[in-house]
Amino acid sequence: MKGKVLAVNISLNKGERKTPVPSVTLRENHGIEGDAHAGDWHRQVSLLAMESIDKMKALGLDVNEGDFAENVTTQGVDLVSLPIGTRMTIGETLLEVTQIGKECHTRCAIFYQAGDCVMPKEGIFAKVITGGVIRPGDEIEVLA
Repeated sequence: MKGKVLAVNISLNKGERKTPVPSVTLRENHGIEGDAHAGDWHRQVSLLAMESIDKMKALGLDVNEGDFAENVTTQGVDLVSLPIGTRMTIGETLLEVTQIGKECHTRCAIFYQAGDCVMPKEGIFAKVITGGVIRPGDEIEVLA
């Protein structure tokens, strides 16, 4: 299964929308340099498919890449179908899926606008196995 990166996004604080940037640097066992969610834990990098964001747009929301606090906005990969432990290359990096979805402890602005949010159900999380740089346009390859 192959796809591509549409956007890479970071934020300084947890619980806020992320801002698209030209590139991000991933550090092994840490996550994205300069991002609030980096650290020694299992949710170092978050990914959400543009196909999921499009579902929210269909409900009338004006949302874009990073608005769901995802680090990597993807296209062409069915993220939620990937089992935990799946490895994928993105650009020069290697990531391992550690969690599918998440519990939404506090209702975000998106939930209040739409009555729903895709990130808790359709976002996935990964840890960094091999670091490197990721840019929009980079290929994503799910490894067998």
